Amino acid sequence: MRNLADLRDGAINALSRLTAAGQDIIVMVADSTSTSKIGPFLDTYPERVINVGIAEQNMVGMAAGLALGGHIVFTANAAPFLVARANEQVKNDVCYSATNVKMLGLNAGFAYGPLASTHHAIDDISIMSGFGNVQIFAPCDEVEVAQMIDYAVSVDGPMYIRLDNAKFPVVHDASYRFEPGRPDVLIEGSGVAVIALGSVVGEALEACERMRQEHNVSPTLVNLSSLRPLDQDALAAIIERHDAIVTVEEHSLHGGIGATVAMLMARRRLHRHLTTLGVTEGEFAHYGTRKGMRRHYGIDAEGIADAVLPQFAC
Repeated sequence: MRNLADLRDGAINALSRLTAAGQDIIVMVADSTSTSKIGPFLDTYPERVINVGIAEQNMVGMAAGLALGGHIVFTANAAPFLVARANEQVKNDVCYSATNVKMLGLNAGFAYGPLASTHHAIDDISIMSGFGNVQIFAPCDEVEVAQMIDYAVSVDGPMYIRLDNAKFPVVHDASYRFEPGRPDVLIEGSGVAVIALGSVVGEALEACERMRQEHNVSPTLVNLSSLRPLDQDALAAIIERHDAIVTVEEHSLHGGIGATVAMLMARRRLHRHLTTLGVTEGEFAHYGTRKGMRRHYGIDAEGIADAVLPQFAC
């Protein structure tokens, strides 16, 4: 049984550690102190947390101003409100202006479940990818997010890190080292490559382990946590080694990793069978529990296994 951990805890612990080491970090929230789990950081560094209330546009604009003043600024609020309400400020004040703002998109995907489409973030990767000059990451566990925060503080410029709101399996051990751009191969298998995004990596890992135990097949599993930058040569090499590819994301199939992989395959003329699992393109997501919604879209462990197993028979 793998340990479970909240990605937000990993992020806040990293921010606390880096601030204690002397980094000039400011965290801004939009009435999202509980959502961000900022409490421990706030208790220790109350002067470094700014809560603007439910005013995401103001938060992003102020963050850009503070960054121009020399601070390393993190915004931490719900992804659907960051990419929708503050869209113009993210585009112009952060990305176009190249300010040193790191945006944590919390409660991504179906995290808000029954609150439905107003609160789902199934388009954040697509929207952020449409902006120039911003790095985009989606960590799969606590170990990875902590190293991403370290990286974010070490480089200048805009960044978006997609986070979640629950505890998920810790898939990396202490030896893991995050490398921006590198596809992270968790299982080196053969025949079929499963390429997964963010918190559904845990579902894909469970599916791969179950298929090995119950069906004696071992797909390769790739955690595609670095979306920009992305080492396309490395990803193409993984695709070339397999007969079929299955992408898995708690995101719309429009503008997500399925689209990224399909575009790469088309450009490189990689003739492999491609299956994309996610929210149907052109639709809002259904509402309900996260478990039920993952089951509906076939991005839980059972649905992933059902999509992968037939590829071994081809």
